This record gives sequence, structure tokens and C-alpha cells, in this order.
Amino acid sequence: MAMPSKKREEIVKKYIPLVKYLASRVIIGKTKYIEYEDLISYGMLGLMDAISKFDESRGMKFSTYASIRIRGSMIDELRRNSPISKGAMDKLNRYNDVIEKFQKTNLREPNKIEIARELKVSLKELSNIENYVNYISVVSLEELIFSKDDDIPLKSAIEDEASPNPLEKFEKKEQIEYLEKAIDMLKEKDKTVLSLYYYERLTLKQIGQILGVSESRVCQLHGRAIIHLRNNFKKLKYF
Repeated sequence: MAMPSKKREEIVKKYIPLVKYLASRVIIGKTKYIEYEDLISYGMLGLMDAISKFDESRGMKFSTYASIRIRGSMIDELRRNSPISKGAMDKLNRYNDVIEKFQKTNLREPNKIEIARELKVSLKELSNIENYVNYISVVSLEELIFSKDDDIPLKSAIEDEASPNPLEKFEKKEQIEYLEKAIDMLKEKDKTVLSLYYYERLTLKQIGQILGVSESRVCQLHGRAIIHLRNNFKKLKYF
């Protein structure tokens, strides 16, 4: 049975703040691939999709389901705008290796000229690599262990005593165990950035103030942490 248009309008108005909030979380830092306002537009499409497809009998709150669809719509558009190739990932790994090596040797963060010199690239090429880092930043923790078609986000992946499906409970438990192992394998700085962003819910600016670095640098650190976390999942043979 179709939802009355008035009821639909009420839901849309109620959840516009959620769309804006998720857009602000997805577009971590500055990216040349898509504008914040565009993300909101795609998020609204995701909201409309959620309203049309929501099934109350599945036992999930609408706010949870809507969050998944809204964010999924935004991420899909980002993927269409800028797919990350294997070559780009190789450059990112080299970029992060250079920074880590420099930090160990000099006990400080390298500047752009020093990074470019070590990578043997121009400052313009370095800027392109850093854009890849910013793009990778939109990949959240949940996307590392859940496919985009899953109906349960990371924050909801907890043991549910009311769940009627033992297999689903086992899979959720296993996912969390792998996530904990992958996080334990990270360096302290990576753990700190992920913790402040995903669990303390701080903004990039706030994290930068705590770490004593710029907002753009926090964005790069977040991207690096996500890449390391992804590599840890591969080492654990999770995917």
C-alpha cells in the first residue's frame, strides 16, 4: 500500500537534518570529485528510496535503514565520479611508506617538497596523489567489512538477542572479531585518528587541534589509517 503523500512529506522534512549530517561525514575534507550540496541531493534520493522500500516487519528502525540508504546513495555517486584504480592504490601505498620512513628518520612530519622529492614526482603530481587520499577517506569502517548491499551498518553490528537467525548472529560476531584484530594491528596514531573520528565523533578540525596538525593533514591521516586497516583485513584473509 502506497504511503500518503502528506505522510511522505513529513518524513522527508524530519530526515533532512540526517541527510545533511551524513553528507558532512562522507565528504571528509576537501575533494575535487563532488560538492557537499551534490551529496545532499544524492542523499535525498537515498532517503526517498528508503521511504519506498522500508519493511517494518524486518525489525529494523526506519532511522537505521534510512541512514544506510542515504549514505549508500552518496557513496555510489562518489564511486561513479572517481573509481580508484590499482595504479592509484600503488601510489597511495608509496606515499604512505615515504611519510612513515621520514617520520622514523627525522621524528617529524615531512613537508610537500620533501615528499615529492622522495617520490620523484612534481608538486602537481603529489597534489593528485593527495586527492586520492582524500577520496579514500570516504570509505568508512563499515564498508571494509560489509558490502554496499548489506542492511546492517557497523554501528549496528552487535549481538542481537532477539534475532531469530543464528547464522546472522554468528556472522556479525565474526565481523566484529576481525575488525578488532585489524584495529589492534594498526599503529597508535592510526588508532587515535579512527577512535577520535568514529567513536568520539569529533570533527577534522577538532582532531587537528588535539594532534597539533592541520585539518587537511588529519584528512590524510584518516585516509592512511583506512588504507592500513584495509591491508590488515587482507593479511587476516578476511577478504
